Order: sequence, then C-alpha cells, then structure tokens
Amino acid sequence: MIKFSKPPSNYSFWLLNAAAYLTWLGVLAIALPHIIGSPQRTLLFILFGLFFIGLTVYVFLEERPFLVHLYLLFQLIITWIISSLIPIAAKGSTSTFFFILSAQSMLFLPLIPGLLWIVAFIIVTWFGGVLTFGFITPVGIISTTGGYLFFGTFGAALRQANAARQHTQRLLADLQQAHDQLQAYTSQAQQLAVAEERNRLAREMHDALGHRLTVAVVQLEGAQRLIPTQPDRSATMIEAMRTQLKQALAELRQTVSALRSPNGLPELSDSLETAVSNLVHTFQEATGLSIHLDLPSALPPLPQSHQLALYRAAQESLTNVQRHANAQQAWLTLTTDAEQITLTVSDDGQGFNDEGDGRFGLVGLRERAKQLGGSLQLSSAAQGGAMLRLQLPISSSEVADV
Repeated sequence: MIKFSKPPSNYSFWLLNAAAYLTWLGVLAIALPHIIGSPQRTLLFILFGLFFIGLTVYVFLEERPFLVHLYLLFQLIITWIISSLIPIAAKGSTSTFFFILSAQSMLFLPLIPGLLWIVAFIIVTWFGGVLTFGFITPVGIISTTGGYLFFGTFGAALRQANAARQHTQRLLADLQQAHDQLQAYTSQAQQLAVAEERNRLAREMHDALGHRLTVAVVQLEGAQRLIPTQPDRSATMIEAMRTQLKQALAELRQTVSALRSPNGLPELSDSLETAVSNLVHTFQEATGLSIHLDLPSALPPLPQSHQLALYRAAQESLTNVQRHANAQQAWLTLTTDAEQITLTVSDDGQGFNDEGDGRFGLVGLRERAKQLGGSLQLSSAAQGGAMLRLQLPISSSEVADV
C-alpha cells in the first residue's frame, strides 16, 4: 500500500532558539568582566539565568498567546533590570536581547500584537539610552528601530512558513486517509464484482442445464420402465432424451460464449413467443403434463435482458412443476400493457412449502428481476397449487435500446 511521506520537519524554531542562546552567551561574555567586579553580581547572574530559562521555555508556548505575552513581559522586565544594574560600559550589549525578543514576538503572535511588542522594545531602548547617556542619536534611533523590525520580519516569515507546513501536513493526512479509503473501496468493489460474476455464472449454468437435465431424467425414467414391454416407444424416448442433452450442451456452449461478451447475456435463437412455445411443446412431450399456454398476439420490442429473464423464468417454473408440484396441469400466461410485462405460471399440484421459496433457481430469478427493476412473487394458485408471477417494467428508454 502506498504511503505518502511527511514533509521535512521545520527546524527554523530550533535555529532561532540556538541563535537566541548564542546571543545570550555573547552578551554574558561581554558583560562578564564588568559583572564580576560589580556588587550586584549575584543578582545579575540570577537575572541572566532567568533570561536563559525563559529562552528554553519559550519553544513550548506555541498556540498559547496569553503565555507568550507573559513571557515577553517577563523577559522585558529582566532585560530592563539587567540594563539598570550592569556597569555603564556594558549597558549597550543588553539591548541585543531585544533583537531576539522582536523575532519571538512575531513568531507566536498575530501581526498587530507582535508589532506592539516591538514598539514597546523600541521605546524601552530609547528611554534607557536617555536615562543612561542623557541623549539618543538619530543613528541610534534608526539602527535600533530597523534592527528590531528586521528581526520581527524574520519571525513573521517563520510563522507563515510554520503555518504553511502545518497546512501541508493536514492536507497530507487527509490525502492519506482518502487514499486508504479509496483502496478499501476498490477492494470492496473487486470483491463485489467477483461475487456478482459468480452469481451470474451460477444463474446461467443452472438455468441452461437444469431444465434440460430434468426433462432428460424424466424421459430416461420413462424409457427404463418401458424397455421390457414397449421397446420401440422406449427407443423414441431415449432419442428424445439424446436431443435434450444435445440441446443442453448447445445451450451450455452458448452461455459460456455469452459470458465472455460485454453484456454477458446469451441470446435466444428465436423470438420470445417462439422460444416459449417450443419450450412448452417439448416439455409436454417429455413429461406428459398438460400445459395451457396463453400468449398475446404481439409483444412490444423488448431488450434481450428482458426476453432472457422471461424465458428463464418459464424454464425454471416448468422444471419446478415437474420436480416438486406433483401436478397434472399447468398454466403459462404472458400479458403486457404500456408499463410492464408479466409472466404467470401456475399449477394444480400440492403447492409449496416455506423452504421452496429459498431454492437456488428461485433465488436466481429474484436476482434477475431485481437487476431489471422488476419483482418476483410466489403464492398459492386458485387451482390449489403454486403460482409464480414475474413482472418487469417496460420503459421507453428500454424499448429504444432494443
């Protein structure tokens, strides 16, 4: 399975912190000779240590604006106290801390609050210069203002880059999730396609062979009984059985060939009316059952899928009459109107039980009906036997596809 790699981690925050630590170390190195001789050296070392701790904690304050404000205020106060206590020769170095704080203010805060903190740093620097030296030069004003804004811009750029990185990671996670779902759906679709193909193959094999083999078995049983007394009639029945088996083999070949075609449907060699009439005639001769056939004078043009479903339903119904109904007569009727075509097969046999509705042949007919938007009903007939009714819709688009 494909896995999308994450974009490289953004080390800019850590680089900024490393620069902050180096700046802190540089200021401490400059001020150290003056601090050692100062009476306030203990307090100054403590303040430098607190500033260093603040730099370490800052990296964990992302997406916590309130704590960022407290951090900047804390560092501002410490820097101001250090600048006030340190000997005058090293006072200028402490303002370097504000370069780092300017970048940090724009890194984790929105534009306006970050700029306000930079303004605060500029004002504190100017005010400290006036208090220490009594004046501040225009060059000093420009250099400190420009330096703080430059570092603030750098922090804002890092903030935008971090936001873009996070957005990319979210998109990457969504893409990976969508990819995994697509693979799962593809696997499910493949499994469904295989299952559907198996069901379709099973339906065609069952419908193509079941009826012919049932008729052949009936003829074989009859021929076996007649061999001692009526060998000529027995031979005729065996010849009819041979014909049935040859037709079954032909239908099997036709079905296998059709399964390789795009629509996967075998075609009737005759019209639906002729195919059903031949089916009934052959079935009567083979089984001795009386089949009452009622077909309309003319059928509307039907798609091949409808014709095949109706023919298979007639085949399966007559096969079930022979195998399960113990009937003497059966009725096969085909009716049509502007909206649907209906095949009804009933008999005067013993009816059906609860298990009968779950036989494979009927399951296959239900699947065919559902695929074509129709329905299959199995109920008791008026003659006391069973009745099967298959209804298929006829739409203008379906007729146009014929």
